[in-house]
Amino acid sequence: MASNSSKVIVAVTGGIAAYKSASIVSQLVQSGHDVCVVMSPAAERFVGRTALAALSGKPVVTDLFDPRFPLGAHIELARHYETLCVAPATAHFLAAAAQGHADDLISTLYLCFTGDVWFAPAMNCEMWEKPAVQRNVNQLESDGVKMIGPEQGWLSCRVKGVGRMAEAQTVVAAVAKF
Repeated sequence: MASNSSKVIVAVTGGIAAYKSASIVSQLVQSGHDVCVVMSPAAERFVGRTALAALSGKPVVTDLFDPRFPLGAHIELARHYETLCVAPATAHFLAAAAQGHADDLISTLYLCFTGDVWFAPAMNCEMWEKPAVQRNVNQLESDGVKMIGPEQGWLSCRVKGVGRMAEAQTVVAAVAKF
């Protein structure tokens, strides 16, 4: 393993930018990091669990009540890993995290996580510009979450604007620095 290696959870929420998570996982692993992937059910509509398991070298966690984790997946993963990177972080996830909701694996994991936390937001430009989304981002940043992007560019809704998830190498560089 590389001397700058760490234990990283890549949590994938359900947006079209989820396809970039495969490259994030691959680049982190190639850099010597121990990577565990956690996925929301919606994320599985955009990227396959099998691909992410192959790239990380371990089973993907999708269930809060996964029997492999008798204390709860959220608790055991939070205790074992040093960095949490949610990429993409959808508007729905940002709202849940900012308000302290714990109704799924990723939001519950975020609430128990005590290490470094990075979010890579991704959404339609109109959504990104909404005051409610900006309030949630400001709240999360004041809570200590580090944001990576979003960037300006072509969006899946066929317009250019701010909301595009940062490129994989940008996410990896930010996470690997810490």
